[in-house]
Amino acid sequence: MAECVRTTLNPSHFLLHSTKTPTQNPFFSSISSFEAKPNARNYPKISLSVMSSQNQSQGQTQVPSLDALLNSGRKEEVFASIKASLHNCLSETNLQLTVPGLKSKTRGKVRDIYDSGDYLVLVTTDRQSAFDRILASIPFKGQVLNETSLWWFNRTRHMIPSAVLSVPDKNVTIAKKCSVFPVEFVVRGFVTGSTETSLWTVYKNGVRNYCGNVLPNGLVKNQKLTANILTPTTKAEDHDVPVTPDEIIERGLMTQDEFDEAREKALSLFEYGQVILILFINFMCFHGVISINTLEILQDEIK
Repeated sequence: MAECVRTTLNPSHFLLHSTKTPTQNPFFSSISSFEAKPNARNYPKISLSVMSSQNQSQGQTQVPSLDALLNSGRKEEVFASIKASLHNCLSETNLQLTVPGLKSKTRGKVRDIYDSGDYLVLVTTDRQSAFDRILASIPFKGQVLNETSLWWFNRTRHMIPSAVLSVPDKNVTIAKKCSVFPVEFVVRGFVTGSTETSLWTVYKNGVRNYCGNVLPNGLVKNQKLTANILTPTTKAEDHDVPVTPDEIIERGLMTQDEFDEAREKALSLFEYGQVILILFINFMCFHGVISINTLEILQDEIK
């Protein structure tokens, strides 16, 4: 798993060659037909699944709990595998060196975005960002983030379509190019958080009207709100800035109809997650519009 992801996206560390696959689009062919040949160390492979005697005949696989794994005879094997993977991080990508048709590269805090004309190639790296800066890289974090968003896109497609076209790699999503609203829709269900824009941080500092939401006195940290609230933000040079619905309209970031629809979708997605028994603390989604048919879609991720 790690070898495939890292070798495909790090041509400076690995030897890449492509197998010619007939396709109408040479760009998709270039992305999907890479065969990776590592010239670096081989990382150990380990399966973390076990099968009970009761389920062996049925072919059902069970995943052990962390406690069971730590107390098993495989503890050292697992720790050795984890340790060996610590340096196996996808921190940088250079697809423009090996894939024809990529016009430019934009490096975000976590994603590397390549422009191919009508499409975008979104590479979710292992870079970890917090407090508006990159802190470190975590093995497989990008894969987990990308596949989590894809899982949510699939589960919520009955509510709102997404920009996803294909997924040629566990860290890579090819998406439709959209006109993206410069507003991040953040839904909150609890009075919690530690960043400058988190609900608990602003509340403990005396704010009682946050992004247009009137907050009563007497709330305590980690308390569940009586109703979910939307606290949108927009981007400054290097950080997120809270903004009210009225400010979004007045500044021309969205029309009233666009905001109302995006607000309804964001709250509905959050509530859907709660219905399927996931404890959402905060929730962020990004909205965009495809100019061809003005269909609103989820553009980047659900997290």
